[in-house]
Amino acid sequence: TLVPNDITPRAAESGDIAVPDITGRSLFLLMSAVNTDNLTVVLDSCHSGGGVRGNLRTRAVERLGNAGQRFVASPAELEYQAQWRSRLGLSLAAFNQARQSGIAKGVALGSALANQYAADAAFADFHAGAFTYLLTRYLWQQPNSQSLGSVFVNLTRSTQDVAQASGVVQQPVYQVMPTRNYSEAPVYFIDQPTAAAEAVIRQIEGDQVEFWLGGVSSESLEAFSEGAVFNVIDRDGRTLGTVTQTSRVGLVGYGTLTTEHRAVVSTGALLRERIRGVPTDLALRVGLDPSLGRDLAAAQSALQSVTRIVPVPVDQQTPVDYLLGRMSEAVLAESRTLNLPNLTPIGSIGLFTAGLRPLPDSFGRVDEPIAAAVNRLRSPLKMLLAGRLLRLVLNRDSSTLRVSVSVMPVSDRSAATPVSSRGAEEAGIVPQQIATASNFRPGTEIQVQVQNNESRNLYIGVLAIASSGEIIILYPVEWDAPIDAALVARGQTLTVPPRSSTPEDDFRFVVQGPSGTLSLLVLASTEPLRDALRGLQQIARSRGVRSGDPIALSEDEPITVIESLLGDFDQSTRAGIAVSRGIRAVDTTQLAAIATTIEVVE
Repeated sequence: TLVPNDITPRAAESGDIAVPDITGRSLFLLMSAVNTDNLTVVLDSCHSGGGVRGNLRTRAVERLGNAGQRFVASPAELEYQAQWRSRLGLSLAAFNQARQSGIAKGVALGSALANQYAADAAFADFHAGAFTYLLTRYLWQQPNSQSLGSVFVNLTRSTQDVAQASGVVQQPVYQVMPTRNYSEAPVYFIDQPTAAAEAVIRQIEGDQVEFWLGGVSSESLEAFSEGAVFNVIDRDGRTLGTVTQTSRVGLVGYGTLTTEHRAVVSTGALLRERIRGVPTDLALRVGLDPSLGRDLAAAQSALQSVTRIVPVPVDQQTPVDYLLGRMSEAVLAESRTLNLPNLTPIGSIGLFTAGLRPLPDSFGRVDEPIAAAVNRLRSPLKMLLAGRLLRLVLNRDSSTLRVSVSVMPVSDRSAATPVSSRGAEEAGIVPQQIATASNFRPGTEIQVQVQNNESRNLYIGVLAIASSGEIIILYPVEWDAPIDAALVARGQTLTVPPRSSTPEDDFRFVVQGPSGTLSLLVLASTEPLRDALRGLQQIARSRGVRSGDPIALSEDEPITVIESLLGDFDQSTRAGIAVSRGIRAVDTTQLAAIATTIEVVE
C-alpha cells in the first residue's frame, strides 16, 4: 500500500482495523485506466520494517494490531475500486485474474527486492531515496537511450554509489506488462538521444542562473559549490559558454553565466562539468550511535581531539560518513547472514557505515574504555578521511580524457570488462559501460590494464582501497624515479603489476579471502603528479622499500599523500584557467579518476 501521512485507522465491523491506504489493487486499476501501454511507474519503497537503521530511514511503516486483528482496506478504498472496475468493464473475477497475470500496463520499477530495505538517506543539505537518486543520476549520464534490461543490469552493479556506500544493499527490480517485450524498450519509452550532462539551467536573470545538479554523484556533490565551473552545451555537446558556481542548496546550484552568445543560452540548456572544487577543510563526519549509551559525551570529547574528525548526531537529518558504536545482537546476527568477515562480540566498540554495517577489523575487546577505542581508531579514521577525499575527485562520467581500465584474472584475460571515461566512450573507442564489480575467488592472481587512448602522454597512478580504509600504492613503484615510471606514452597500455626481465622478483596482485570488497582507483593526468610522487618516494626510502614493491600507507601518511595529490591537480588546473581561492580545483580535461570494485566471493 501507499500510506498517506495523515492516516487515521478506524475499527472495522469484523474487529479488524481499517486504514485509508492506497492499495496495490487501486494502483493496478489506475494503471489500467491510462490510455496507453507506454507507462512507467517508479516505486521507491520496500516491503516492511520501517523505522530507523543507523543514520538511515527505511521507506515503510510497521503496523501491529492486537491478537487476531488484521489491517484491512477502508470502505472508501473498496468503493473506489468498484467504481473503476465498472468504468473499465471488469468483473471482480476478471480483475482478480488480470492481477495474477502481472502488472496492468507498461513497466514498473522497484527500488529493492522483497526481502530488502529501501533506504532514505541524508545527503548534502537534502534527503532522497537511494534508488531515486541512483536511477536519476544514471539516466542523466547516458548519451543515448538504453533498453530497460540494460539499465537494470548496470543499476544492480552500481548500487555502491549510494546504497552500498551507506551499508544498505539494494537490488533494483522491474516488471513488464505481460505479452509485451518492454525489456528492450527505453525506460520511459522515449528514444531521444541527448548529450550526457551534470546539470540543467532552470532560471536565467541577466547573467545569474539557477541550475539543478541531477547528474552529480552523491559522493562528489560537496565538490560542487563555490568555484566549480560548468560548460554550457547544446544538444550535440558543443560549448556555448560557461557557468561559474557561487553556491549550492541541496541539488540546486547558483552561478554566473559567461557567454558571447547570450541569445542561444536559455532555460533547459545542459551543463557539463569542467572544474570541480574540493574544499580545503573537508573533515570526516562520525556519527555517535545511541548504542554508546552513557559513553556518548566521552566519545564526542575524544573524537574532537582528532584533527579533521567531526562528531555529529545520529538523527537521520545530519549527513554522516561513518558511525561509532557498539556491536549489538541484531547487527551481529545480520552480519552473520551476510558472511561478513572478522565478526566481534556483542558490546565491542568499532565503526559502522551509515546503514549499520560493521567495518572489518575496526572493533576492539568488549571491556575497552571509549577513550582507548577512539585512540585505537585514529589511524583507521584518517585512512577513511583520505578515502573520502579521493572519492570527491572520481570523474569517470565527466572526464574528457580517453582512458579505459580493465581488471582481469591472469589466467583468463578474456574475462575483462573495460570501464572507461566519458571521453573514451563518446569517441567510440570502447562501448559505453558503467563501473562494475568484478568477482574473484580468494587466491586469484589479477592484473589491471590502463589504456591511454589520448594523442599525448599521460601520467598514471593505481591505488587499492580496502573496505577498512587501508590505501595501497600499486603503481608507480619504481621508487628511484617514480615520475618517469608513471609516464604512459600515447596509445600505449599499462599493465599493473608490470612484468620485468626477472619475473621471479616481481610482486603479484593476488586477492585474499574471506569474502569482501576492494576498490581500485586509477588516476590518469596530463601533468606529472610531482609532489605526491616525491612524498611516496620519501616514504619508500624511509622504510627501505625496494623498487618494484607496493607501499601500504599508515598513520598520517594517507592524508599527506592525498593532500599532495590534490595540490598537484590544483596547480595544473590553475595554470590554464582562473579559479576561485579556497578550493583545490580539478579539471576534467586534465584528469581522469576511474574507480572499479573487486568483490571477493568464496
